[in-house]
Amino acid sequence: MRKIYCDIRKCLSCRSCEIACAVQHSRSGNLLQALFEEPLPGHLVKIDPSKIGPFPIRCHHCEEARCIDACKTGATHRDPKTGKVLIDTNKCVGCWMCVMVCPFGAVFPNMKTKKAMKCDLCEGHESPACVSACPTGALHWTEFTEFEANYKRARIYSENKA
Repeated sequence: MRKIYCDIRKCLSCRSCEIACAVQHSRSGNLLQALFEEPLPGHLVKIDPSKIGPFPIRCHHCEEARCIDACKTGATHRDPKTGKVLIDTNKCVGCWMCVMVCPFGAVFPNMKTKKAMKCDLCEGHESPACVSACPTGALHWTEFTEFEANYKRARIYSENKA
């Protein structure tokens, strides 16, 4: 399954991914109009400026997803066709069990709607908006083996250059 991977060496914490995500999930799909929407659109990826360096916090769509196991209403589920872990907001009761069990902190409570929210990999679109918006190319929409090969190639190149 294709997922979003981050080369943290390239992330600048510019938050372009957050903005692109919010616009993608807004009603208007337009940055300027989204600023005036009520409620403001939320972003499903967040930048954590941690001590080890900035990196985006986003859902990993885990093979063994704790959030699915913790959801008592079935709102958090795996799409059988795509393998994506999604939240059906019509079934979500805002118990926040998925928020509590996510090992990546990638499920967020929306306090206005009282529903859980997380990255849906821009469901219904060809690729995630955050990947397209990343100005440094830190985010990649690919299979893990391809990302790993490219990451190793880049590391070897930079080591040889030094």
